[in-house]
Amino acid sequence: MKKYIALLVCDTVMDTVKDVHGDYYAMFTRLLHASGEGIADSDIEGKVQVDAYDVQKMVYPKDLTSHDGIPYDGILITGSKDSAYTDVPWINKLVEYVAEVADGPKKIKIVGICFGHQIIARALGGKCVANGGKWEVGITQVGLTELGKKVFGIERPLYIEEMHQDHVPEVPANFHLLGSTDVSINQGMVRFNSEPPESAIPSSILLSDIQIFTVQGHPEFNEPIVSEILRVRAASGVIPEATATKYGENPENRDGGKNDGVSVIRKAILGVYGISLSTS
Repeated sequence: MKKYIALLVCDTVMDTVKDVHGDYYAMFTRLLHASGEGIADSDIEGKVQVDAYDVQKMVYPKDLTSHDGIPYDGILITGSKDSAYTDVPWINKLVEYVAEVADGPKKIKIVGICFGHQIIARALGGKCVANGGKWEVGITQVGLTELGKKVFGIERPLYIEEMHQDHVPEVPANFHLLGSTDVSINQGMVRFNSEPPESAIPSSILLSDIQIFTVQGHPEFNEPIVSEILRVRAASGVIPEATATKYGENPENRDGGKNDGVSVIRKAILGVYGISLSTS
């Protein structure tokens, strides 16, 4: 059965990235469908439909219903260059919306990416703050908790593209940590459909048991996208020269380096939405 996902778009992709890689709708559709990634999922495009909503313009799905008139199965909140703690109307509206739908009668599935991760924290009892000028840019190794290993299906660290200096400094109540770095403790978190006994969390979990899933990084990004964003932001002084230099010195940031966005994180996102992958 096809799943319908509402993509809440929280930013406008810079022109030099958009011209080559498309906007957020294109990036996330490509991620979920694994277009061009050589993954032999059976008819995945027929299993997922994504509709985009520009929440910067206060556009939201009416009654959580898709463009085709079918109720949404899930929401996906994108990243943004803006700060999730900023007191501006569209961000405050997004926080209110997430709080409402997360605890609404439907208990809709919600996935948050970077800014989306931070908005979810703010909406549901946590907070987002500036991280003292500390940036995480490019491929970042995330140490996983025991639960994180179960959710992502790996025993090693997770590798994900990052582009942020704001962060979630703690884990909100009723959420469970997936992983951490030395720079930012909360690199992802989940909230279950119903809270299981603590002893059951590491050993008996199905992705479909998760209602809310977040990551601080960007599974929809790849090396060319991050490199171009970094180039533009470093040239304008938004990103410090030292951060740009460190990025260039990290061998993992070269094309072909480690990136679990498609192979690992995508699988977890689809599983949360209740989409099983049959490969051939």
